[in-house]
Amino acid sequence: MREIQFREALREAMSEEMRRDKTVFLMGEEVAEYNGAYKVSQGMLDEFGPERVVDTPIAELGFAGLGVGAAMNGLKPIIEFMTFNFSLVAIDQIINSAAKMYAMSGGAYSVPIVFRGPTGNAGQLGATHSSNFENWFANTPGLKVIVPSNPYDAKGLMKAAIRDPDPVIFMESEVMYSDKGEVPEGEYLLPIGVADIKRKGKDVTLISFGKMMKVALEAAEEMAKEGVECEVIDLRTVRPIDYATCLESVKKTNRVVIVEEANPLAAISSELTYHFQRYAFDYLDAPVIRVNSMDIPLSYSPSYIEATLPNVKRTIDAIKKVTYKS
Repeated sequence: MREIQFREALREAMSEEMRRDKTVFLMGEEVAEYNGAYKVSQGMLDEFGPERVVDTPIAELGFAGLGVGAAMNGLKPIIEFMTFNFSLVAIDQIINSAAKMYAMSGGAYSVPIVFRGPTGNAGQLGATHSSNFENWFANTPGLKVIVPSNPYDAKGLMKAAIRDPDPVIFMESEVMYSDKGEVPEGEYLLPIGVADIKRKGKDVTLISFGKMMKVALEAAEEMAKEGVECEVIDLRTVRPIDYATCLESVKKTNRVVIVEEANPLAAISSELTYHFQRYAFDYLDAPVIRVNSMDIPLSYSPSYIEATLPNVKRTIDAIKKVTYKS
């Protein structure tokens, strides 16, 4: 099977859906003439023209609102934020308009729109360009929130997101755009809300999503050298969460470590931890441990970044703790 970059998988997904459905269009800052800030939309302007690949001013509130209105009137916009940190400028349109319109209109208006772009840290970009808002958006009824970890999942989930009748938040990572992975030539879609077991194991359940899957998988590989078999689950979507797959694994391994880049308060890992103590309490042989970023804004300093973010060592320490090997 061929290997392509994460950005190429996203481009293929968008282009295939735009060829399939003439109501789909892409709009955002630098998506057209510049071929995308991260070259995700490279070549799309040449194929689809300026009416369907639309450059915007630096005005997130404005073009997000345009997208919501277009979706309510029969189009299927893909709105790119150069980073989800900038989505805060548009959050009123996302939360108060897109997410609530179907309920407020009594089902008269659906809003088939995808808001996409990079989330989380990407190195030395400072605190205002390094936030994780997955848990913020996942807290909003009416939204679906997808955070893929590899090119295969990115393409299949992007196609599903574009076809979904409801608003979808699709969160990527700047540091993963050049990652390569196997992606089949033919068309495929992946269901929203279904987790994937990336590695089978019997000793501890290790749950993550997005680029933190790299940390989880590397930690699992290291622990295998010590005879500890981790079952690694990629949530892929954080609203809805595939609780069933996670619970089934926890009932088998009896131990859980959750790795998440977001700060710890009210995180996705907090929700999962509650769910396990509520529905798998009698199966747990150790307290659930979460590996999150430290509860501070991310610094510019490389040494502070390393100390703040989840990493393989902290994850291994957590695994050893729940397996009573520390």
